[in-house]
Amino acid sequence: MAQQLDYHTMRAIFTRFQAAQPEPKGELEHTNAYTLLVAVALSAQSTDAGVNRATRGLFAVADTPAKMLALGEDGVIAHIKTIGLYRNKARNVIRLSQILQDQYGGQVPSSRAALQSLPGVGRKTANVVLNMWFHQPAQAVDTHIFRIGNRTGICPGRDVDAVERAIEDNVPAEFQLHAHHWLILHGRYICVARKPKCGICPIFEWCLYEDKTT
Repeated sequence: MAQQLDYHTMRAIFTRFQAAQPEPKGELEHTNAYTLLVAVALSAQSTDAGVNRATRGLFAVADTPAKMLALGEDGVIAHIKTIGLYRNKARNVIRLSQILQDQYGGQVPSSRAALQSLPGVGRKTANVVLNMWFHQPAQAVDTHIFRIGNRTGICPGRDVDAVERAIEDNVPAEFQLHAHHWLILHGRYICVARKPKCGICPIFEWCLYEDKTT
């Protein structure tokens, strides 16, 4: 695990991320808070591209909890059966839709605790929704962020909770809203797991990774 980079280096790194992509976006397709919540819940152990292929048809007919409940579990399965763990995920989608309908008037709550109380919604999913829809500086740590956080020294930690805290504690405040998106995209397309593309890395000069490629 790398040491934590200092404040001035962190500012330089995120200034460069911001210059390259001022408004980074998540890659899961959605039309409202509810479809975002469902898409993120479905994305566990699946790729965003695979989820998008499945949800285009699903969200065309069910973009609210009421419509999803009318579709039913079998109807959800018919749309998402190309996604891993689709039966369990379909069950959770119906269950969370029922709770949203019964307890929240069909609306998605903006509280992390309320979101995490929903079936199939963990802290990462809740943080994505809070960040992308409610514009809160919540940090959703996935495998990409965990890897590059420890590899580069941007946000080292022994587990995802520690990495999340490292982002919150060490990334300058003005970059907090978009921090996890910049890091996810960097890990997905440049600082990849097996052969990181160090030759085109925009933060090469500050990275602490000892086995840089050229």
